[in-house]
Amino acid sequence: MDQHDRPPGASDGAVAAAGHMSEALETLERARGHLYSFHQLIGEADFALDEVLAKLRAAGAEDLAAELERELVGRNVLEGRWTFQVVEEFDDGYWSVFRDYERRVRDAMTSGNRHVYEAELKARRRA
Repeated sequence: MDQHDRPPGASDGAVAAAGHMSEALETLERARGHLYSFHQLIGEADFALDEVLAKLRAAGAEDLAAELERELVGRNVLEGRWTFQVVEEFDDGYWSVFRDYERRVRDAMTSGNRHVYEAELKARRRA
């Protein structure tokens, strides 16, 4: 039996439930990618401030540069947290739990087989 085959006794509803749960996980994976992009972009923006500081100081704006360096460089994006901490909290508190439930739904509905709904859709579309 192929990993994408409908297991014996799995109803249309069970296959649909597992398929929709996997689809929801795929959407969450996209969101997680955006969160990682956010994390990396914030870091890039923070490091770009080094050039701003240099230009401000070269232009004679030492007071403004000192204030910017004190108030903005390395600033927490959320109370007490940098983005790596936000990513870790998301991964540990939501993403990993969601993935566990996706596996539990697949185990219960399709004997753990992945993408049964999509494999059957492919077969119908190619017929």
